[in-house]
Amino acid sequence: MMVKSISLTECVENLKNDGVVIYPTESVFGLGCDPDKKCVVKKLLNLKKRQWNKGLILVASNYSQIQKYISESMISVKNKNFMLNNWPGPITFLVPAKDTVPFWLTGASKFLAVRISSHASIIELCNKFGKAIVSTSANKSGLNPCKTHTEVIEQFGKNIPILYGKLGNQKNPTKIVNIISGELIRHA
Repeated sequence: MMVKSISLTECVENLKNDGVVIYPTESVFGLGCDPDKKCVVKKLLNLKKRQWNKGLILVASNYSQIQKYISESMISVKNKNFMLNNWPGPITFLVPAKDTVPFWLTGASKFLAVRISSHASIIELCNKFGKAIVSTSANKSGLNPCKTHTEVIEQFGKNIPILYGKLGNQKNPTKIVNIISGELIRHA
């Protein structure tokens, strides 16, 4: 069973036109979209069959792409340095969100999950799109995250474009750490 992988340019066009894309991450395929458009985030949540109150991860190629979402005044210099020293890389931080960050990103929380990736496909996608994108594992809620094109087709069909590229070497989705409390939210 084959699926057509699309180019970076096609993926970016899809994102700009309120589409959802699937792309390789450090460990599994990710499902992504423009985080600032409620209609497309709703489309992504419906595809995944995920409740809005869980919140989402934003992934970016550099700090400036996520900075506008973060309430930096609530993060100590020590904690911010710790976060920046662990990026780019496969660690997601739960950070205080600015009051302007929409509920469809934070869910029922005042925090937002963010990551600066070291994965080449994510870096290229975010750079060409010009901003951070939503990053949630490509799977229907309750099913395992997709690690192959065949699994993507089985869960989502052939209508969602997949960015050409390979998965990274991580075995599991990134760990998530609360930057304020240091609490480990999800193990890697």
